[in-house]
Amino acid sequence: MSMTDPVADMLTRIRNANSLMRDEVSMPSTALKIDIAEVLKREGFIKGLDIVTRPLQNELRIQLKYGPEGEKVIRGISRTSKPGCRIYRGYGELPQVLNGQGITVVSTNQGVLSDRECREKKVGGEVLCTVY
Repeated sequence: MSMTDPVADMLTRIRNANSLMRDEVSMPSTALKIDIAEVLKREGFIKGLDIVTRPLQNELRIQLKYGPEGEKVIRGISRTSKPGCRIYRGYGELPQVLNGQGITVVSTNQGVLSDRECREKKVGGEVLCTVY
């Protein structure tokens, strides 16, 4: 079965597992999902990620992160650019999420980067999602 928006599926799985306070969440693996998970890890929103090799399709496992008293690190995660309506921004137009407490994940010609990394490298691209 084909999926219309695999990134939205990934974000929904993370959101659901986070609301249930799960330690990890698994999903079918793609290169874009791995890149998004690596940005979340670099920015401190998840503990880590593993790629499990399967015969038909590899599986991506993401270890979710919680605070010392069990508070959620990811308070919100939402899809911005959708297959029916792509949203592109230059590095100067990228929004700051909650005054820097959150991030915007952007797909650029230099890979998938956070908004902070885009401003450092002065590149823009497709705004994939927002995490705070």
